[in-house]
Amino acid sequence: MPTSAVRRRPAWAGRNYTLLTASAVVTNLGSHGALIASAFAVLGAGGDGGDVGLVAAARTLPLVLFLLIGGAVADRLPRHHVMVAANVLNCVSQAAFAALVLAGEPLLWQMMLLSGLGGAGQAFFNPAAEGMLLSSVDDEQAGRAFAVFRMAMHGATLGGAALGGAMVAAIGPGWVLAADAAAFAVAAVLRAFLDVKHIPARAPGGGMLADLRDGWREFTGRPWLWGIVVQFSVANAVVGAADAVYGPLVARDHLGGAAPWGVALAFFGGGTVTGALLMTRWQPRRLLLVGTLCVFPLALPSAALALPVPVGVLCTVMFLTGVSVEVFGVSWMTALHQEIPEEKLSRVSAYDWFGSVALVPAAMALAGPAETAFGRTDALWGCAALVVVVTAAVLCVPDVRNLRRRTRQVTGAVDAPVPAGDQAEPTRG
Repeated sequence: MPTSAVRRRPAWAGRNYTLLTASAVVTNLGSHGALIASAFAVLGAGGDGGDVGLVAAARTLPLVLFLLIGGAVADRLPRHHVMVAANVLNCVSQAAFAALVLAGEPLLWQMMLLSGLGGAGQAFFNPAAEGMLLSSVDDEQAGRAFAVFRMAMHGATLGGAALGGAMVAAIGPGWVLAADAAAFAVAAVLRAFLDVKHIPARAPGGGMLADLRDGWREFTGRPWLWGIVVQFSVANAVVGAADAVYGPLVARDHLGGAAPWGVALAFFGGGTVTGALLMTRWQPRRLLLVGTLCVFPLALPSAALALPVPVGVLCTVMFLTGVSVEVFGVSWMTALHQEIPEEKLSRVSAYDWFGSVALVPAAMALAGPAETAFGRTDALWGCAALVVVVTAAVLCVPDVRNLRRRTRQVTGAVDAPVPAGDQAEPTRG
């Protein structure tokens, strides 16, 4: 029985990769249901939309503040220990949140505090998890492995949101939050079995600040890296504002309400799963050029909302956008795996995460004033234009256009890397 199970698993899906994927599916199922549950818990306690925003912001702020520290810690300590500790903190905070909701009427400050603890846990977890995943596969199968991982995560996200919404309606938000706490507990157990013997022992460093400076030098020394992170600082901010603020308003005024907007978002999620499936078969040679070209479609949903287009057209646009952005996601992870030294993966990942989320709270806060000042249509066209401008700008970086996937050629009994300038198109399929 165990032998046949091993045979059925692809050669590139080793022990760590399998544990990481399984635990990510478990936590994504729980967390995306919990996002819905926490909002309804706030409303059920007598809060309004502003209170829901405060609880969400309370989770985002510690995530931004502690990400860089989390990256440095994950490169100093065994990454799986950091991941397990973060999961335990998330489990405890969500269990306390669930208990408050089930016991009666939780206070707003209590919900904000517990959400903040969850955000702090994620700040330490995310860089450690990305570093662990990037080190769990070999160069030859990295793209396929990351595509399968992301496909599993996106599938769990869709399933978690659908299941969470149904459970909130059936049994209430408190029990959904309790289920999320249980999911974090299961994930912590799975991640405790990760094997880190293949990761070289970290040399003693000069302290946390020295580690952060070292990670900063690694980050700023690669124009393709910081260029794309700056690009996504802007793109994530404006796309997040369009989706979270303007999208529901356009849906209310022109598309028939919340249900069509929910369907459109589901089509985007289906597109990400499809895009990940595509990337299990396609291995583009120029990783970042192909990936960056696939960021341009991120402007399409804002443009579609600005017009606005019928629901069917919007769903098509969202699906195609999901496919294209996932091509970028897999290409980006493959480039990080290929180019960043293993001992610096978590610190570089932390700078990546920080850049990706740092402007999102400001964009959310400015979305309303921008609508007042320019009108909703012009604000949406502005979001689309910013995506196009920053994406076109990053294509001016030579390394973005020229960075190539490394392949290996067999010479006798030795696998030798192929020089970047002499690479052939890798086999697809």
